[in-house]
Amino acid sequence: MFQKISRTQSPPSKPLMIWDGNCGFCAYWIQVWERKSSGITFKTYQEVANQFPEIPLKEFKKASRFIEPNGQIFSGPDSAYRSFFHFKRPLKFPHRWYQKSRSFRWMSDHAYNFMAKNRPAMMKITHAFWGKNPKQQKPYYLIWLALIFGICFIGISILF
Repeated sequence: MFQKISRTQSPPSKPLMIWDGNCGFCAYWIQVWERKSSGITFKTYQEVANQFPEIPLKEFKKASRFIEPNGQIFSGPDSAYRSFFHFKRPLKFPHRWYQKSRSFRWMSDHAYNFMAKNRPAMMKITHAFWGKNPKQQKPYYLIWLALIFGICFIGISILF
């Protein structure tokens, strides 16, 4: 599990999302976030790790970090949730739930940890649900959803 680090003594001038530049899954979703966000700088930990001595290199490898200009650091799933504040259409409830709900925080942390340890599989799922181009995502998840409902409908029809 990743370590949560709360503050840095050398904050950026703009909100900063730090991610693993060796992770294709991460790169895909960063491209999506770049389109949806406003005012966030996106950098890999390989580029900026030396600017934040409070965060050990092994921790950068485990989880993304979102750093606000006031020096607050948000880690793992909360780095994503906090970045949603800076979307063109802000989404604030995930970060608030993460801060207030122990069960939501636990589920988020463990789901994030699972995804971090299974990045190649998560990339395959991402491609199956949204396509290979993060700049032109396709709603393939609707096909999967329709398929699941169709199978359920057929199964129920057979039973009755």
